[in-house]
Amino acid sequence: MDTINNDLTNLLQQMGVHQESLGITQRIIIIAGIIIIAFVADYFCRKIVVPTIKKLTAKTQATWDDYLFNDVVLDNICHLIPPVILYALLPFAFPHEPVTLTFILKLCWVYITAVSMRLICSFLTSLYTISSEHEKLKNHPLKGVYQMLKLIVICIGVIIIISTLIDKDPMNILTGLGASAAILMLVFKDTIMGLVAGVQLSANNMLRPGDWITMPKYGADGTVIEVTLTTVKVQNWDNTITTIPPYALVSDSFQNWRGMRESGGRRIKRSLNIDMTTVHFCTPQQLKNFEKRGWLEGFERTGKEEVNLHVFRHYLERYLRHHPRVNTSLTLMVRQLQPTPQGLPIELYFFSANKDWIPYERLQAEVFDHVLAILPQFGLKVFQSPTGTDILALSKQ
Repeated sequence: MDTINNDLTNLLQQMGVHQESLGITQRIIIIAGIIIIAFVADYFCRKIVVPTIKKLTAKTQATWDDYLFNDVVLDNICHLIPPVILYALLPFAFPHEPVTLTFILKLCWVYITAVSMRLICSFLTSLYTISSEHEKLKNHPLKGVYQMLKLIVICIGVIIIISTLIDKDPMNILTGLGASAAILMLVFKDTIMGLVAGVQLSANNMLRPGDWITMPKYGADGTVIEVTLTTVKVQNWDNTITTIPPYALVSDSFQNWRGMRESGGRRIKRSLNIDMTTVHFCTPQQLKNFEKRGWLEGFERTGKEEVNLHVFRHYLERYLRHHPRVNTSLTLMVRQLQPTPQGLPIELYFFSANKDWIPYERLQAEVFDHVLAILPQFGLKVFQSPTGTDILALSKQ
C-alpha cells in the first residue's frame, strides 16, 4: 500500500502538482480509480458473464439451472460485486485516516450484508420453485419451511448489521436475545407454531396443495391452494378464500377428500321412502310382463309368490350394475332400512366412476330420476306428506 502511494506521489510531482494539493489530488485519483474498477467489474459481470450463463443454461435440457440462475439471482450477484471491490480497495485511499476508513467500511459491510440476504432469499425462492415441480416433492407443503429459512437468514443478517454499526460481537447480541427468549416466543408464537404444524402436516402426509378439505369450524369447504408458514388458504366452491392457521389443522379435526380422489369412485348413498301400503305379491300377469321386459334376468325366485318390492330391489341392483358410469368393482347394493312413520326407506349404495363434482351430481340425479319414474311399473308409490293439492282433493269429495 505504501509503495503504491509513494509511486503515485512521485508521478504527481513529476507532473507539476503543487505540494499543498498533492494529498487531496492523490486521494481523488485513488478513489476515482477504485470506482472505475468497481464500475468495470459490474459492467463486465452484467454484459459478459450474465449473458454467458444464460446461454449455457438455455442449452441444457434440465430446468433446475434455469430456475437457479434466474434474473433475480444473477442481478443480486451483480449487485454484490461493486461493494466487495470497494471494501477491498478503499484502504488504499485512506491509509492514515482510520476513523474515516472505518466508517466507510462499515457502510460497505452493511450494504454487502443486505445484498447477501437478498441473494440467499432469492436462491431459496429458486429452490422452492424447483422442489414444487419435483415429482416427489411437489405435493408436500414446503412453502412454510422455505419461509422459515428466509426468516432465519433475515434475522442473522439484521444481527450482523446491528453488530457492525455498534461495534459489538454478534454473539453478544445473540446472548442478549437469549435473555429475551420469552418475549421473542410471544412475538413469533404463530410463526413457531406454524413451522411445527407444517412439519407435522408434511411428515404425516395430512395435507397437500390441491387437496379438497372440509372444516366446518372455519367455514372451509374447497381446495387447498397454498400452505404457508402462518396460514393455509382454501378456495371454497363459491370462490371465496378461507384462511386457517396451520396448527388448527393439527389440533382440530378436518376432513380430507384425497382418499376419495385417489380411489376408484365417489360414493353415492341416498334413500327414498316407499309407501308400505303399496307393497304386495306380484300377479302372474305382472311377473310375465317383468320377464318379458328382461327385468327378472338373474332373479332368484323365493317361491310361487314374489313380492313386488323384492323384484324392484333386484331390478335396481341390475340397473346399477349395467350403468356405464357406475364403478361396479366397488360396493354396490340396494337395501332396506328401518321402517319409519314416513314409509319404508330403500337405500341405494354405489360409487360413481367419475369423481368430479358435476358428473357426480348428474349421475346421482339421473339414477333417482329413473327410480322415481319406474316405481309405478312395480305397483309401488313413494311416501309423500299431504300437499295442498291432496287436501283440496279430499275437501271436494
